[in-house]
Amino acid sequence: MRNLSIKIIHFYQKTISVAIRAINPRRGCRFYPSCSEYCCQAIEKYGFFKGWAKGIKRITKCNPFNDGGVDLC
Repeated sequence: MRNLSIKIIHFYQKTISVAIRAINPRRGCRFYPSCSEYCCQAIEKYGFFKGWAKGIKRITKCNPFNDGGVDLC
């Protein structure tokens, strides 16, 4: 499950994310590393369930009311 999740996220990064940035270049993640990369790192470090929980928590922080910044696993 861990490897499949990481493959799906990498697919998103290489296709959907690139297409979104092509349409609107200013649109991108407010954080470093990006939300999808953070999710991959969390899944690798903490396992499937806890990694996804941390990734979802991070994605919910990515909104107009948050300035973003550096947020490491």
